[in-house]
Amino acid sequence: MSGPRFDPVHILRRLQAHRVRFVLIGGLAAKAHGSPTLTVDIDVCYARDRDNLERLAAALGEFGSTLRGAPPDLPFHPDRRTLERGDTFTLRTDFGDLDILATPSGTSGFDELDANAETAELDDGLLVRVASLDDLIRMKRAAGRPKDRVELEILGALRDEVDEQSSPDS
Repeated sequence: MSGPRFDPVHILRRLQAHRVRFVLIGGLAAKAHGSPTLTVDIDVCYARDRDNLERLAAALGEFGSTLRGAPPDLPFHPDRRTLERGDTFTLRTDFGDLDILATPSGTSGFDELDANAETAELDDGLLVRVASLDDLIRMKRAAGRPKDRVELEILGALRDEVDEQSSPDS
């Protein structure tokens, strides 16, 4: 059985339509920095203030969000109170998998990542805040999973390339 069609642009546009404050992290953020690695989900770090949690909950409700990997009969109500009680949620939506993290590994959360983030155009007119290359490296290093160690090599090479291009001798 195949899952929903992966449509990250739709998810990101809907988050923006709900005025959710978030920073793109994970594979799509790495891709925005030039990584060739393919990804099959969206990872975002979200602001935890009450208003943002209300907006995020409304968007998640629109997406038909369910907990990924949980028994199908486990109730999940993506409302503000549920989001306040958790930190990380791995979700299946009508538009693909979405992981929302309040405090990704190696960070203190949204405010820190947003301070270092850049705005990038991912699709025609779709501008999103994307975690900095250095923050992505730090998160991957802290997570330490085998797939993160592989991606660290790629991100490190991208970091070297950026440093080389910005050096006065280049």
